Amino acid sequence: MEAIIVGGGIGGMAAALSLQAAGIRAHVFEAAPQIAALGLGIHLQPNAVRELTELGLADELERQAVRIEELAFYSKRGQRIWSEPRGQKAGYRWPQYAINRGTLQIILLTAAKARLGTDRIHTGHRLVGFDQDDQGVTAHFIDSTTGAPLPPVRGDILVGADGIHSVVRKHFYPDQPLRFGGQLMWRSAVPAASFLSGRTMIIAGHRNQKLVCYPMLALPDGRMMMNWITELGESGNGPPREEWNQKVDKARFADAFESWRFDWLDVPALIAAGAEVFEFPKVDRDPVPRWTFGRVTLVGDAAHPMHPVGSQAGSQAVVDARVLAWHLATCRLDPQEGLRRYEAERLPPMRDIALENRTLGPEVVMELVEERAPQGFKDIHDVLSAQELQERADAFKKLAGFAIQGLNDRKSYDTHGSYPEFLQAAYTPPRF
Repeated sequence: MEAIIVGGGIGGMAAALSLQAAGIRAHVFEAAPQIAALGLGIHLQPNAVRELTELGLADELERQAVRIEELAFYSKRGQRIWSEPRGQKAGYRWPQYAINRGTLQIILLTAAKARLGTDRIHTGHRLVGFDQDDQGVTAHFIDSTTGAPLPPVRGDILVGADGIHSVVRKHFYPDQPLRFGGQLMWRSAVPAASFLSGRTMIIAGHRNQKLVCYPMLALPDGRMMMNWITELGESGNGPPREEWNQKVDKARFADAFESWRFDWLDVPALIAAGAEVFEFPKVDRDPVPRWTFGRVTLVGDAAHPMHPVGSQAGSQAVVDARVLAWHLATCRLDPQEGLRRYEAERLPPMRDIALENRTLGPEVVMELVEERAPQGFKDIHDVLSAQELQERADAFKKLAGFAIQGLNDRKSYDTHGSYPEFLQAAYTPPRF
């Protein structure tokens, strides 16, 4: 079986590695002229770390990432609302990591080149269309620099891993717009002293005034490279696409956080230290009823673009890749059935997570504190009961597929490259 993967990001590379491990040849086609270490921080939840560990990447993650062992929510006044252990501290068999997105990209790319071969990683290929028939799929590309047509590529299946602006998705849903969530985000990374436990991710504020901060790399001088994101409510539709990921002046948002000087973190100082600050709108797309059309399917942000709530997007792209490879490996004689089984397992929970993230997911506890106690509180349990806090945290983990016991006990998606055809009907998707 030959797979055409459109997009060389996290989802695309994870798909290539997963398919290769299952004995399925894959070619990756990336529109950018080169795949570079770009981006800021990303979280890998234990569900994704499990899959990357089974792909043999655990040592690289441990070396180049930071284990996150606590998640803590705070009010805009710096009062702790809720905290919980994360990763192995919480009882998972796998850690939770924070890592620079570009670093993760290079880890995946290096592994893909070594295992697939450099001749199966193609850059500068922008997809402009595809055709499918009973025997396979033909993809049509142009040179992303010159615009010149490139030779068509033939495969048994095509996997759209081309992100929130997916050309593959647009083929099937040509009129679906981006949906602006009502907030703008500004991101940077700065060397700084560690705070709280040293391995804590904090989220502070509420829907329209928020800070996210966490360490993503230990530095030789004992400091951490801190990834931070600020967020403010914004009227209108957000900036046009061509203005995304633009460097902006901190004056656009810094005043809103000037009073956020907590005894555990000086937020104005953190913002001031950001040499380069990038602006993004909070956007997603409405969930769609199908990802799979014959021999073509979607993974990652192309399939389920979602708000960055609960640190889910990158992790779920990795899980998509593994589930896709499993079902194709166990349906080798009928790849279209494998794609349908993949969709049946992954689409319903990803639809639910995307919709839940619009209502803030686990971060809703901060919104409730802002509504009920905008001037602060003496005891958080006067505002939210311990039971309500725990139930909200547990419900999101279950929805997202990383409830502790469920993940620890779930069957592996590892195919080892050799599954006989009689296994086609043997797999029962896990219930989270």
